Amino acid sequence: MPIHTFLRTALLSLLLLTSTASAEALTEPKVRGFISSLAELQTMEEEFADLTDDLGEEAGNAGMPDLSSIMSDSVRQFRDHPAYDRLDEVVSRHGFDSPEDWGATGDRVFLAWMAIQMQGQRPGIQQEMAQALAEIDNNPNLTAAQKEQMRAMMGGAVVAMEQIGQAPEEDIRAVRPHAAELRAITEAD
Repeated sequence: MPIHTFLRTALLSLLLLTSTASAEALTEPKVRGFISSLAELQTMEEEFADLTDDLGEEAGNAGMPDLSSIMSDSVRQFRDHPAYDRLDEVVSRHGFDSPEDWGATGDRVFLAWMAIQMQGQRPGIQQEMAQALAEIDNNPNLTAAQKEQMRAMMGGAVVAMEQIGQAPEEDIRAVRPHAAELRAITEAD
C-alpha cells in the first residue's frame, strides 16, 4: 500500500473516530453531575488556594483562553499538582470517570452556557463585531498599522464569539434548564 493511501486512510479513520466521540449526547445526569461537582469544589476553596494561585500566574501570561477547552485545559495544567487527586475524588463521586472526563464535559457545558448568555443578552453581537471590523478596514483616516492594532485588540473577542457560536444546539438544549444554577454557582464568591 502506498504511503499516501495509508496516510489518507489513517486520517479518515481518525476523523471518523473524532466525530463519533464528539457526537455523544450531553445528558441530564452529566450536566447535573458537573454542576453539583462545581458546587462541591467551591466549598473546598481553601484546599485549592495554592492551585488557584499557581494557575492564576499561568493564566495571566496566556492571554485569551480557548473557550472551547477552558475546563480541560485547566485540568491538564495541574495534572501533576497534589490537588489533582482530590479533584479526582470529587468528580468520581459525581459520576465522572476521571478529571479529564469531567473537564471535557465542563468544556461543553460552559460553551453551551456562554452561547445561552450571548443569545439572551445581545443576539446580534456577532454581526456588530463583523460590522466594527469592516468599519476599521474601510476607515481612510487610519493607517495600516493602526488598523492592524485595532484588529489585534478585537481578535480575542472575535475568536471567543466564533467559539461560542459553534456550541452544538443539542448541548445548548441540555444546558438551558440549568443556566440559572450555573450562573448562581459561578457568581457565588
